[in-house]
Amino acid sequence: MILVAGYSRRWISDDGLIYVRAVEQILEGNGPVFNAGERAETSTGTLWQWLLTVVGFVLPDSLPQLAVYLGLGFAGAAFALGVTASQRLHGGAPVPAGVVILLALSPMWDFATSGLETGFAFAWIAGSWWLLVHSRDSDRETHFGLAFVFGLGPLVRPDLALVSIVFLVALWLLHRPARRTTIAMLGVAGALPVAYQIFRMGYYGILVPLPAISKEASGSYWLRGFSYFFDLFLTYGAIIPVGIVLWVGLRRHYNRSDRVLVFAPVIAGALSMVYVIKVGGDFMHGRMLLPGLLLILLPFFCMPRPANPEMMKWASAGLIGWALLSAALLRPIYAPHFGPMGVADERSHYVNSTHVVNPISKRDYVEAQPEKRNWVRAAEGELVFALEKPRTEPLAPHREERVAFVWPVLGTAGALTTLDETVVDPIGLSYPLAAHLELTDRGGRVGHEKKLPRVWITADYGAPTKENEAARRALSCGALAELQESVRAPMSWERFVDNFLGSFGRTTLRVPADPVAAERLFCGG
Repeated sequence: MILVAGYSRRWISDDGLIYVRAVEQILEGNGPVFNAGERAETSTGTLWQWLLTVVGFVLPDSLPQLAVYLGLGFAGAAFALGVTASQRLHGGAPVPAGVVILLALSPMWDFATSGLETGFAFAWIAGSWWLLVHSRDSDRETHFGLAFVFGLGPLVRPDLALVSIVFLVALWLLHRPARRTTIAMLGVAGALPVAYQIFRMGYYGILVPLPAISKEASGSYWLRGFSYFFDLFLTYGAIIPVGIVLWVGLRRHYNRSDRVLVFAPVIAGALSMVYVIKVGGDFMHGRMLLPGLLLILLPFFCMPRPANPEMMKWASAGLIGWALLSAALLRPIYAPHFGPMGVADERSHYVNSTHVVNPISKRDYVEAQPEKRNWVRAAEGELVFALEKPRTEPLAPHREERVAFVWPVLGTAGALTTLDETVVDPIGLSYPLAAHLELTDRGGRVGHEKKLPRVWITADYGAPTKENEAARRALSCGALAELQESVRAPMSWERFVDNFLGSFGRTTLRVPADPVAAERLFCGG
């Protein structure tokens, strides 16, 4: 069913197009960047980016569609793995339970595709638990392979490192290997993530993907996070069926190994949800809570039949009734597509803005922006601001690109420009200077609160003026100048080492929005 529902609502989000441009830059030979000549890691799903790169070698002109259909395939695999693993756990002829809840939620249909790493994350989560369930009957030699798979969490998405930790602990509790074996398994689990982390620190010069700095992912905004949680669970009334399934499932009597297999995903899912709530949620309706919900329900995708036939009848009727109501009628009520605190029904927004039922190509997004497309095509040696009314300024003499396009709708902006043209993102998902801006107001849309003032952009990309003089001086001083060098200086072994050693301090660097204050901070005086 997830394949049918996901296919009927197939689409690629604007954020999915961010992945597409990064992969195109890799295939073009410019490295894993968004803009040629500036090292910025825009892809939070590292493995998803490189998987798209591999398949992109075969069909480079169909990357958006590949992202859509690969995501759908992974989502379908996740449900198949979850069902078979829960059947194996409970034995006998268990009946569908938790899987029905997930299938009834329309955000699950939307993010089965979207071009993002979500479907891939579902498959890694369900596949890891499937391996954990089957590991009870496996040889000790295979445990190193399991440790390697479980350790991939932070490369699937950084926040899934929590899931990796819980699953690795569960693997240890199931088999209690000797100390030397445990250390070796930890080494195997961390080998690829640690290797990539060394690359990230040396190549990008920071500790985390750039969006984590732009969105201040280490901060806390509990109130907005709980609003995001209830935006999902109250919209569909999902608290009741989820609560009942957990209450019934967790009260059953399990042997020691079964308890490990049941509680590992439940604990991991709870930690995942708490983290999402802590950082303030997300701007896409339901998206960031879906992996946690999948984890919590995995052991109860299928459950043993109740001993009481009457209870079985009423429980089945209630669950099916809720599922039909949720699938057919329950949807977020936003005006028109944006709800409280900037949470959005992203798919509906882009379906309406592109006027395409299933927008799955760059062309769908480009043709929906004819004015901005014309601005980009008409520019020559110009910095084009498309935030509101079009405004152009000359590019600095040392800039080699034909146009630098300033627009925070990053994926679509990347589709409107060629790979050798620059997209300037004032909210900082691809622009290091904007990402390191001080966050002074958390009242805006989640992850979009930072907005680099225009004067900084003209100082960095445009011609010198009296207005941007203070910003230009600040950019040439101290830690701010070193930040610019870390992402723009030609890559060499010396640059890699300097980036690596400075990555700790550079990650915490923040730039005042006021150029005069920044000049005093970085230049002294």
